[in-house]
Amino acid sequence: MHLQKLQLSNFRNYENQFYEFSEGLNCIVGKNGSGKTNLLDAVYFLSLSKSSIHSQDALSIKFEEDFAQIEGRFGEELITCSMQRGGKKSFFYDKVPYEKLSEHIGKYPVVLIAPDDTDLIRDGSETRRKLFDGILSQIDAEYLKLYLSYNKSLDQRNSLLKQFAEHNYFDEDLVRIYSDQLLVTGRKIFELRNNFVSQFLPLFKKHYDELSDNREMVEINYNSEWADENFEATFLKSIANDLAAQRTTKGIHKDDYEFWMEGKPVKKFGSQGQRKAFIMAIRMAQFDILTQIKGFKPILLLDDIFDKLDEKRIKKLVEMIDNKVFGQVFLTDARPNRTKELLKGIEVRFLEIG
Repeated sequence: MHLQKLQLSNFRNYENQFYEFSEGLNCIVGKNGSGKTNLLDAVYFLSLSKSSIHSQDALSIKFEEDFAQIEGRFGEELITCSMQRGGKKSFFYDKVPYEKLSEHIGKYPVVLIAPDDTDLIRDGSETRRKLFDGILSQIDAEYLKLYLSYNKSLDQRNSLLKQFAEHNYFDEDLVRIYSDQLLVTGRKIFELRNNFVSQFLPLFKKHYDELSDNREMVEINYNSEWADENFEATFLKSIANDLAAQRTTKGIHKDDYEFWMEGKPVKKFGSQGQRKAFIMAIRMAQFDILTQIKGFKPILLLDDIFDKLDEKRIKKLVEMIDNKVFGQVFLTDARPNRTKELLKGIEVRFLEIG
């Protein structure tokens, strides 16, 4: 599975550009600000129906334009994304629209390694949940369905709690409908997340050992209120706190994935190099588990990583590319001469942007 051709119309800084790619390594070079990251984002968008950079689709439309379109060909399959400023986003498979965007997720899996990945360590639990929810959504369509259902029920329950506060009344039967929905879907999501971590952890540890020469013991602990066998009763008893906060204070949306090294939180005690190795190991494990479950290799996007990795880890990554560990790879760099030197002897297609 690889992206052969890409047509961009009014996407970010691209007006109307067409690109062809090799099924191996594609190196995108150009000055900072030329649009290298935007090109990777177009591939990401086409695969996952959203930007890796912005949460609002309108920000992916070229300034002062009313629409944008991304069209890509994966073998014989044509995927088209159209966005209208102020309107809805549409995805098409061979020019036939999807009834639901969720039907597209997982068809063309992708792994992105970006400069801001260490935010996964620095930021709060929401950032880490998004990471693992994104992986699970590409792997398991049932998980994505449950995740979307849970968030819809959560929004409805939170909206109801705000109405109660604004109008100074309470309807126990009405709020119980949404509470029951959250409990049913929440338990299933917990079980799927828990099972996933048990599969993911050995892959992650293997890659971290390779990157660090077995220097530290690392862990990813999945922390969920659902681990308490009495959680359902606790959830229902929390209604007073929910009414006061005007939101649902307990549930699967509060889960966290805690990153540990030698029994200490990586966030507080990990060095810059250890943090980079930790995140790189997560991304490599993401690549492995997608490959195992999908039966083919996802697209790998490497954004400006030569400036972020030390010499040892760059060498390791280049060796993996040379040994065909990955399938199709897109790599960006602002220093073409350095890239050519690092990739010397490897078959690569160079695309100069700007």
